[in-house]
Amino acid sequence: MLKLSRYVLYDIIRNKVIIAYSLFLFIVSFSLFQLEENDSKAILSLLNIVLIVVPLISMIFTTIHYYNSYEFIELMLAQPLSRSGILLSEYTGVALSLLSAFFFGVGVPVLLFAFDETGLALLFAGGALTLVFTSIAFLASVKARDKARGIGSALLLWFYFALIYDGLVLLILFSFSEYPMEKFTLLLSALNPIDLGRIFIMLKMDVSALMGYTGALYKDFFGSGTGIIFTVGIMLLWIVLPLWWALNAFKRKDL
Repeated sequence: MLKLSRYVLYDIIRNKVIIAYSLFLFIVSFSLFQLEENDSKAILSLLNIVLIVVPLISMIFTTIHYYNSYEFIELMLAQPLSRSGILLSEYTGVALSLLSAFFFGVGVPVLLFAFDETGLALLFAGGALTLVFTSIAFLASVKARDKARGIGSALLLWFYFALIYDGLVLLILFSFSEYPMEKFTLLLSALNPIDLGRIFIMLKMDVSALMGYTGALYKDFFGSGTGIIFTVGIMLLWIVLPLWWALNAFKRKDL
């Protein structure tokens, strides 16, 4: 499995898309820190890229890679290798390559210009979202045999988590505005990894003071050790559960 993972990683690292992705992140991140006098403003600008671009690229690249590697996967299945080992090797190679691109493109500028609690929170959220949406992309790819359907499903899932979910949450909060919904919003944030990452980073930037009582509640919870453990635990669940579901589907899939 490790040998297969190294082969997949070595093959992807040389991919022009990964190189372009890492250079794009590096140029944008470095430029933002150079243009902004306040590092917090640069982090806030990078927040949009981490929450929108990173999940989108992770979803699209993973889905396309899976379908382009379909013949290679079939060849590996003809060998005395388990299906779980093959899919986990593919996941490990793709995830490590995307993480390497992210930590080079965003991590290096952040460590140079904003090596503090906020910068580390941004790197944690970006790395976690990379792994989460790589898992979700593998699930969408394994479930759909057709390439167009798989890519379409991945894009719809990204669209839901990035845009639609926030609209639904706002609708729920507006409809039940007469009731105390602060604690319920903690649960709602756990159902969307992008929202969870956004809240975690923004509270490290002390913007909770602009969010009233809800922001104070978030600050007390996510700023504590329990809140950090909660965030890490939920992110781990978002990584493991889609991948576990994809593994079960792949084992039963008739290739």
